[in-house]
Amino acid sequence: MPNARADALVLFGATGDLAYQQIFPALYSMAKRGHLQVPVIAVARQVWSLEQLHVRIRESLAKRGDIDPRVYDALVARVSYVAGDYQDASTFERLRAALGAASRPVFYLAIPPSLFGVVASSLARSRMATHARLIVEKPFGRDLASARALNVTLHESFPEEAVYRIDHFLGKEPVQNLLYFRFANTFLEPIWNAAYVARLQITMAEAFGVRGRGKFYEEVGAIRDVFQNHLLQVLALVAMDAPAAGDGTSIDVAKVALLRSVRPLGVDDVVRGQYRGYRSEIGVAADSNVETFVAANLEVDTDRWAGAPIVIRTGKCLAETFTEVRVTLKRPVPAPFDSAARRPNEVSFRLGPEPSITLAASVKKDGEPMVGEDAALIERAQAADDMAPYERLLGDALRGDRRLFGSEAGVEASWRIVEPLLNDPRLPDIYEPGSWGPPGVTIPP
Repeated sequence: MPNARADALVLFGATGDLAYQQIFPALYSMAKRGHLQVPVIAVARQVWSLEQLHVRIRESLAKRGDIDPRVYDALVARVSYVAGDYQDASTFERLRAALGAASRPVFYLAIPPSLFGVVASSLARSRMATHARLIVEKPFGRDLASARALNVTLHESFPEEAVYRIDHFLGKEPVQNLLYFRFANTFLEPIWNAAYVARLQITMAEAFGVRGRGKFYEEVGAIRDVFQNHLLQVLALVAMDAPAAGDGTSIDVAKVALLRSVRPLGVDDVVRGQYRGYRSEIGVAADSNVETFVAANLEVDTDRWAGAPIVIRTGKCLAETFTEVRVTLKRPVPAPFDSAARRPNEVSFRLGPEPSITLAASVKKDGEPMVGEDAALIERAQAADDMAPYERLLGDALRGDRRLFGSEAGVEASWRIVEPLLNDPRLPDIYEPGSWGPPGVTIPP
């Protein structure tokens, strides 16, 4: 019953930071909309009372704004708590008792990846894995070998169709609209290829640094943190061929096909940078060679994109904060007017912080001469996302909708692309905070 609605949600790591920052607010929003119709069983190592957990939930929600007492009461009425070590069989015996008659639970592993296999195998031994789903958080491996090993471990207890690899970035409304816009509009398809596209750029720029998370960032860097997962997923949505249908399996097949066609990156394809002052952050080594910026030139070996320049860039402490996909078209040939001197046509998807879709074009200036000017021919500013990514993804997982979740094949294809970069011994180029990265790297406004 892979697509049957789940009848319970089990949250491992319920006292941790992810639950506090993201999952409890998502559950509250679901309860507010009337979308939370299943019991929630919180599991953690801390020996807490249920009242202590309720206080933790209330504190989490209070950070987000006012709390509706009726919604809060409805939420905590569904929450129970199981305390115990994840390597202790008795913990899972108590969990099984707490599930009662529930037979299609979703198990959310908001815990370190090193514990994924331990918990998955314990769930299987306790006969709770049948008809269940397993949500796992990124990072899914640290490289191709570890991702493959983790997949093998999970598949010993859960089939691939039951494993939901969550990437909150894919739950954002503008990212979903990117996929929809591409395949719901006829005018894009004839020009969405190397014959018409001069450059495809994906940029995630952040004007802030590591914000006290230096120890974490030392373990990942920009490549592992957002490039391998978020940005390669966006590339797949932008560049893949049309899926056979709109279901999760068809979309994943199309994304994986695109990712497998991307040539693995070599060190000469990439500029790595580190903002000045990063090594002074708490938890960062004085001689750290971890990159806080990366810009990569990618090659896609498909009929659609062969030869088209594709660039992905991301960095911290840059001049602005935004995430954008920009597709620049080639200039018209012949060009009887002055369009060659103006900005080329571009289709841009601003994914945040103020989402929009823009088609940049040249139009004639008022007056007699045939002189043009730049114009945003089409611009649609999107309203703020009413549904947070974790709320959307949790709801999808409970329904059995896989469209926004990663697959084994997709994760391994992404790691294959960046694998040659992971052990680059060279020091990254230092760049000034507030700039666009190392000297020679430009990011158009």
